[in-house]
Amino acid sequence: MEKMMNTSEEKEKVILVAVDLEDGTDMEYSLDELRELSETAGAQTVGRLIQKREAVHPGTYIGKGKIEELKDMIRWEKADAIVCDDELSPAQITNLQEELQIKVIDRTVMILDIFAAHAKTSEGKLQVEMAQLRYRASRLAGLGKSLSRLGGGIGTRGPGEKKLEADRRLIKERISILNRQLKEVAQNRETMRRQRLRNQTPTVAIVGYTNAGKSTLLNTLTEAKVWEEDKLFATLDPTTRALELADGQKILFTDTVGFISKLPHSLVRAFRSTLEEAKYADLILHVVDSSNIHYPLQMEVVCDTLKELGVRDKPVLTVFNKIDRGKPELPMEVKDFKGDDTAFISAKEKTGIEALLEKTERLLNAGFVRIEKTFSYDEAGKIQLIRQYGKLEEEQYTEEGIFVRAGVPAEIEGKL
Repeated sequence: MEKMMNTSEEKEKVILVAVDLEDGTDMEYSLDELRELSETAGAQTVGRLIQKREAVHPGTYIGKGKIEELKDMIRWEKADAIVCDDELSPAQITNLQEELQIKVIDRTVMILDIFAAHAKTSEGKLQVEMAQLRYRASRLAGLGKSLSRLGGGIGTRGPGEKKLEADRRLIKERISILNRQLKEVAQNRETMRRQRLRNQTPTVAIVGYTNAGKSTLLNTLTEAKVWEEDKLFATLDPTTRALELADGQKILFTDTVGFISKLPHSLVRAFRSTLEEAKYADLILHVVDSSNIHYPLQMEVVCDTLKELGVRDKPVLTVFNKIDRGKPELPMEVKDFKGDDTAFISAKEKTGIEALLEKTERLLNAGFVRIEKTFSYDEAGKIQLIRQYGKLEEEQYTEEGIFVRAGVPAEIEGKL
């Protein structure tokens, strides 16, 4: 019992704060998501405050009256910090901390903190540290003495306070080193992509809002054994696994980092080489949490983020996941007009997977004709034609000639 009490005492108590610009944004949903982020970061939400304004206060984010109200809430709830639902300027952070005498965290720091806690591979850690340092370097001048008052808890994971209190020159040097290391990572990814292109193995990128079930789907399809947890950003590091279909065709599936509203630009920039797996894929599986009543908004965020990454003109299969939760709000005939087809599954219960794979195969092979043929050695030049325009899946040298299994455009088939 005593151990449980100690555990609860270690959690930071936070109050969530947001400005409602009355632009149609569902602020309660936004704060619900911020609460989930806070819980994922290890904090306990003890209150929330929303102020309706035409614009955020340039100096303190919220107005003077709400600051006084917030002071009372902090005293009453014995809060350790406030978490604001937007990215704050250095001046706003400094002024709020002076007014409230309490740690002030914004949404960006919260997301960066979660990424720092969940990054497992050396690549992931490099990307997170880069994002954190870029974010904080731009704020060093404005934060001043407030940096040294941050203490422990949320917002202090990753590079550590000693690095953050160093001068701009040291941080700039560290960013320069990270840039070189990340360029090497990006080059390695590019080499792997070129190898996949040479092998003509079709690739499918699994994208979606955080916690939509992407990792669970990858595990169900390929037994990848990727970590699954019902938390935001449970997995950060992309995993690629192969799946062989019934007809022998091999497909590579890649799980990608989840998206979220107001995803920090510093993170998008640092994780660009990882996120761009979608840019070079032959097909995108857009996984949607159909049990979340806000799924249309989440779908919009994913589409906007893909546009920001330059992912265009790719076939998209929209996968409505978690249908086992039986939400009546989602009619089974619903269509995603931005996608090319729709599938309804439960990745956890392995429902609808066969139909999903059939649609995946059909979209990947759209406009292609499947051939299985043995070419004589005199016809070896035709195989180069397949490599150039089609998808060469298997090539075997036998006594009779060269056996080929491939998908080729219909207009090429006649030449073979």
